Amino acid sequence: MFNQQTNLNQKTMKSPQGQKGPIFYCEDVSVQFDEIMALKNVQLTIERGEIIFVTGASGAGKTTLLKILSGLQDPTSGKIIRPDFFSSKKNLFISNVFQDLRLMGRYTCEENLMFAYDSSIYASKAEFNQDMNELARILGVKDRLHLKINDANGGLKQKIAIIRALLTRPDVLIADEPTSSLDIDNTRRLFDVLNLYNVKRGLTVIWATHNKEFIKSFTGRIIHLDNGRLVYSGK
Repeated sequence: MFNQQTNLNQKTMKSPQGQKGPIFYCEDVSVQFDEIMALKNVQLTIERGEIIFVTGASGAGKTTLLKILSGLQDPTSGKIIRPDFFSSKKNLFISNVFQDLRLMGRYTCEENLMFAYDSSIYASKAEFNQDMNELARILGVKDRLHLKINDANGGLKQKIAIIRALLTRPDVLIADEPTSSLDIDNTRRLFDVLNLYNVKRGLTVIWATHNKEFIKSFTGRIIHLDNGRLVYSGK
């Protein structure tokens, strides 16, 4: 683990766009909720373009770590350097898929996806629609985009939430158990899409999961948490 000052210098000297290098750095990060220590002295560096699987039992601290990285949770002690610390949102954008999904139930699946359209990202609405329809086709939901979210099952909701996140063309995708309602075939199909985005667009993927057998099928780094402590980081 390199020291914090070296880390900061690397970030300051390199342009965020298209560069390798660390994008997240946690130094002795701890998070406490009342009497519960959700994270304990976590030391962690994540490089641009990595695929990370965060594993651990329920209550191990996976969700808390993802929220720390996303900027949705502040540490009780320690330091966290996130992308917005050293670059503008325009150059490095994080998209999140958490377990509550945050979909709007009275709108259709397609209408929920349309909320991801941003004229500063896409050259035209037609370009956005092409991306949307292609992702919907690959994930097998194109014929169900007319359904209202309130009428969709859990698997469809998860796919729509992930498609919506990808339509923002993020640099970093942080997902908390994004396939808990999907069978293994649909999970593999989804991860193939994320792997393609990783290769073609340099997407950094940070994926929390309890399915150890599934992640054996893919290349990435495993970060394992146990009772709030980071006990393993490696291939």
